Amino acid sequence: MLRIKRVYDKPAKEDGGRVLVDRLWPRGIKKEAAKINLWMKEVAPSDALRKAFCHDVDKWPEFQKKYRAELKDKNELLAELKKVEKDRGTLTLLFGAKDEEHNQAVVLAEVLKEK
Repeated sequence: MLRIKRVYDKPAKEDGGRVLVDRLWPRGIKKEAAKINLWMKEVAPSDALRKAFCHDVDKWPEFQKKYRAELKDKNELLAELKKVEKDRGTLTLLFGAKDEEHNQAVVLAEVLKEK
């Protein structure tokens, strides 16, 4: 099972493997409190793409397209995420953005579901 959750939301047993998929550590949260199993910043969007998107909903379609293109070169990381899902039963992709519908974890989850 694949889930998406804000890193600021309370950790739960049913989260399974909790993987942070942000390039930057989220503000105001301690590593112990986040209960993260893995921080996979390499699978996050490039700095250039992240800065260009800047969480602007109008740029969402272009962001999705460019991030999917970046993910095509990250098959090893995608395989590692699929392994976490298989081993833990559930993979929860964690992100720090306030917008729960327009962020890299949404795109990443779609890509993982397609594999």
